[in-house]
Amino acid sequence: MPDHDIFVLGASAGGVEALQKLVSYFPADFPGAIFVVLHLAPRTKSYLPELLTRAGVLTAVHPANGDKIERGRIYVAPPDHHLVVERDHVHLSRGPKEQHHRPCINVLFRSAALAYDGRVTGVVLTGELDDGTAGLWEIKRRGGLAVVQNPEQAAFASMPLSALREVEADYVTDVGDIAPLLARLANGEKRQKSTEIDVTRMDPQLTDLTCPDCRGTIWEVTRANGKEYRCRVGHTFSPKSMLSEQFAAQEKALYNAIVTLEEGASLARRLADQFDLPVSERLRGEARERHTQAEAVRRILAERSSFTLE
Repeated sequence: MPDHDIFVLGASAGGVEALQKLVSYFPADFPGAIFVVLHLAPRTKSYLPELLTRAGVLTAVHPANGDKIERGRIYVAPPDHHLVVERDHVHLSRGPKEQHHRPCINVLFRSAALAYDGRVTGVVLTGELDDGTAGLWEIKRRGGLAVVQNPEQAAFASMPLSALREVEADYVTDVGDIAPLLARLANGEKRQKSTEIDVTRMDPQLTDLTCPDCRGTIWEVTRANGKEYRCRVGHTFSPKSMLSEQFAAQEKALYNAIVTLEEGASLARRLADQFDLPVSERLRGEARERHTQAEAVRRILAERSSFTLE
């Protein structure tokens, strides 16, 4: 049995082109199983298996729940399902989103590491934010190998850069060189193991934060020099995705406030003539006050500064 025969690949923005190029270099006799997560819109049909099959000599499929793992096959996560690797078969899950994604790269990477330990090689490709970093860390922690696309060659460098900041990669290489590298590993090429990851603290710490998805309580989990944020139902965020989702939640709340204030002003004006003069005047004043408050919130939205998470 090869030392490395389970290969998990994760990509986001720019990932279709990167994956097509990568699989075009796989040999027909590739002796490993390949699993792919590409971030997808939940309610759209994915043609990625067909695209990858046409790009190379290996067959790519959306697996059914419980399908047995076969060597020389590419298993692609279907839309709105986590792809979970278990011993000798795959599992499709509609469990809580992680990094605000389903499928999520971290879920694939983590499940493969739990099932196959040091037989796993994780590959992080082009993409925004940092999905895949925590999963790659788990692969390394359990004795597997970490491969990262050269950020300078990635269409979107954020995911590779994040992985390199937090994980000691065994290989950093261009997309065209990844498939031949994986083939060599699958055929027995040895790689001296890097220094073991120091797990400083894994116990979750309760925070005063709430989940951007469900508003549940958030726990902070420390792993080496990184952190994750998990809510009670399982939504999971990296620091970058937590910042991004909280920023979006703030904006949504401010727009909701505008709608509520303007509806209050409109209702007060509509009802003003339904009451006696003292109440009527108070309602017209209420309408003016709510309109002023809505305009203040609009100014807050207009003046909010933005920034890029790299």
